[in-house]
Amino acid sequence: MFEKVSQIFKVKELRNKLLFIIAILIVFRLIATIPVPGVNQEQLKNFFGNNQFFGLLNLFSGGGLSSISIVMLGVGPYITASIIMQLLTMIVPRMEQIYKEEGEAGRQKFNQWTRWATVPLAALQTFGMISLLRSQNILGQVTSFEMFSIIVVAVAGTVFLMWLGELITEKKIGNGVSLIIFAGIVAKLPSSLSQISATFDSSQLFTYILLGVVIVAAIAGVVIVTEGQRNIPVSYAKRIRGNKMYGGSSTHLPLRVNQAGVIPIIFAMSIMLFPGMIGSFLTHASNPIVVSIATKVVAIFDPNSWFYKGVYFLLVVAFTYFYTAVVFDPHKIAESLQKQGGYIPGIRPGKTTAEYLYRIINRVTLSGALFLGTIAVLPFVIQSFTNMKTISIGGTGLLIVVAVVIETVKQIESQLVMRDYEGF
Repeated sequence: MFEKVSQIFKVKELRNKLLFIIAILIVFRLIATIPVPGVNQEQLKNFFGNNQFFGLLNLFSGGGLSSISIVMLGVGPYITASIIMQLLTMIVPRMEQIYKEEGEAGRQKFNQWTRWATVPLAALQTFGMISLLRSQNILGQVTSFEMFSIIVVAVAGTVFLMWLGELITEKKIGNGVSLIIFAGIVAKLPSSLSQISATFDSSQLFTYILLGVVIVAAIAGVVIVTEGQRNIPVSYAKRIRGNKMYGGSSTHLPLRVNQAGVIPIIFAMSIMLFPGMIGSFLTHASNPIVVSIATKVVAIFDPNSWFYKGVYFLLVVAFTYFYTAVVFDPHKIAESLQKQGGYIPGIRPGKTTAEYLYRIINRVTLSGALFLGTIAVLPFVIQSFTNMKTISIGGTGLLIVVAVVIETVKQIESQLVMRDYEGF
């Protein structure tokens, strides 16, 4: 590892790329600390500390939302636009054709549409967020001109971060948007560690050691599952064209254990936190019946209850299967293999191959889904047994951090291999 680090700084081009990326991340963290005027920071801190839904939004904003900074939305609207565009490619055949069949030009057009869709989404999210904060007395009275100014600044901040992310991606060392989210998550670690040290109790030394072992085991598990895949052997029949013979090779079809990434956790958390959030707003209603129902809903969907943890776990498992079914189509893969003259040894091409792939992906996804569900509820379980509220990285954040580090390390290694060809 140390040899590779020294190689990175020996290669001038690679060293300049890394320093450029570090400089951009520093710029991002600096502008994330510039707040919008008129914000009650103490009430804002309590609001985000007690509301997990907006804590999730703050995660994808890179930490800018918790201080209502000029980049309060972060790259969240861009991620939302990307997900919407991906879903549209599955619904609208013309968009799928542009993305998959028109090559690089089609992907550039698709990315441009995603950028344009980010602007109205950012404006809508800013308006909704400011209106919510006003209702919670975190922001004072905001005039129409001030609201317009805040929306313009927030949209400009999102577009600016989107541009910074693309500058990072162009260096081919990690994904820019992912690195910005990564920087926002990691930036909270020092304050979290300082809180733990300030409240350190020597009588709970065994609890701290056990917590450290669990965190290390969770990180190791995330790495194993993120990198884990089932290889399906694929052979290609020999074909003769003129005087030449083609094909006859063997390869494999990789089926990843975690095809869905962090998407199932995001969907499940959004669904689980939405009823409690609505119920907490309705507890201040004037109708006593509405208040009674809202109080029961808040109690049922309390994150500290075992009912919440159990349903949350089941939703993550269900959404993992759902999203895997969306992104992985066995029938299309079987059809593509048949057209290219490929087949799985011992399995007939066509429908039989599709059924075989469907059976294998269901078994592989089961282990990935159970692991995602465990990682999702692990922070809640740890807090229940240790009463520690200073754990800043939850299941979603842990998956993002590990995935970003793995992807970045792989791209750095590929850059080193490209410059070390003389040694072969």
